[in-house]
Amino acid sequence: MHDGRISQVCMLSVHTCPRAMLGGKDTGGMNVYVRELSRELARRGITVDVFTRSQNPDAPRVCIDDLGPGGNVFHVLAGPEEPYPKNLVYDHLPEFVEGAKRYAAESGRRYDVIHSHYWLSGLVAQELRAAWGVPFVHMFHTLGKLKDMVAQRPEERESERRITSEREIMCAADRLVAASPLEKAQMASLYGADPCKVEVIPPGVDLELFYPRQSVEAKAHLGLCPEQHVVLFVGRIEALKGIDTLLRAMAMVTQQFPPWREELCVAIIGGDADVPPGALDAEMARLHRLRAELGIEDLVTFLGARAQDALPDYYSAADVVVMPSHYESFGMVALEAMACGTPVVASRVGGLTYTVLHGVTGLHVPERNPEALAQEIIRLIQDPELRERLGRQAQRVAQCYGWQSTGDRIVDLYSSLAKA
Repeated sequence: MHDGRISQVCMLSVHTCPRAMLGGKDTGGMNVYVRELSRELARRGITVDVFTRSQNPDAPRVCIDDLGPGGNVFHVLAGPEEPYPKNLVYDHLPEFVEGAKRYAAESGRRYDVIHSHYWLSGLVAQELRAAWGVPFVHMFHTLGKLKDMVAQRPEERESERRITSEREIMCAADRLVAASPLEKAQMASLYGADPCKVEVIPPGVDLELFYPRQSVEAKAHLGLCPEQHVVLFVGRIEALKGIDTLLRAMAMVTQQFPPWREELCVAIIGGDADVPPGALDAEMARLHRLRAELGIEDLVTFLGARAQDALPDYYSAADVVVMPSHYESFGMVALEAMACGTPVVASRVGGLTYTVLHGVTGLHVPERNPEALAQEIIRLIQDPELRERLGRQAQRVAQCYGWQSTGDRIVDLYSSLAKA
């Protein structure tokens, strides 16, 4: 009988590396989650080995203590050593499994638990559990069926392979982690997951990094005038994020208040700002065309990806952070903004209904509704007292979401499985 003490964890993030910069094509909240949870576990003296696919032949294969003492990252050879469509990574999963098994055998690692993230990692976890005889915990971060429900174009739909795999993982995993009660309910209703296997454990936020700065100082660091009003978006550049709704809303704002064109700055963090126009991916190209059609090229700036430690200045400089998503399982950007004392205007969808409390930490709007979004942005810009009140309350609520709290609950979950 295992006594439940956890000393070594295998963390799987197959398609994207936790060291990657936020806002890239496949880098977002999940990257932050894997990195920060691994750091929190390592701070407790637990050895965490994060296995991820090698995407750069020049990057070191083994990064010992990269996530703090005991937090290691291993880049496993599985397919081309370059950025690669994540759905094609499926064909290289056997290679990934063998690479992880080989490392464990050569280093004498004996893991207490496997924690996998996203459906590709869940398939690997099943193979490793069979080889090592240890339990596995899985977190999806997004669900294919929910993405399909909000898809508007055929290319936005998920593969049947993904849907089938998610259902299989929900049956096979020893425990599932949901970011919110709503996600737990969706797993049960859409996939038939056993609710008794699902633990609701919200992600955390790094409260030592994300805290309020003086707006004037933050703007000075970013080269902005103190009088400028900043509307901020942070996240991946994909249709699901609803950035087109934000662009349409900002066009309406400036039509209603023409003088604001000189005072407003819309900053979009995500994607690659240095790609020439002819090489933009489909969604970024669509957004650039829409920005030109709406006549707001002078207003909206695509900044590209930014390192995590650069984000607090952007959040603190912003009057409002906008999350016009069609679907979010949780919405970690909202939590980061709140921790910096910045109100959030978010679609009334998914996990955003839990992180953003309407009238308390921010405001909700219907999804795909630029008129409603424009009115709430105008309201916050015109009412500094409302901005400050929501910001203060947001910062207070965010204090409940430190990674220590998330780490406590995850370790308890691991321990309950190890004792079984």
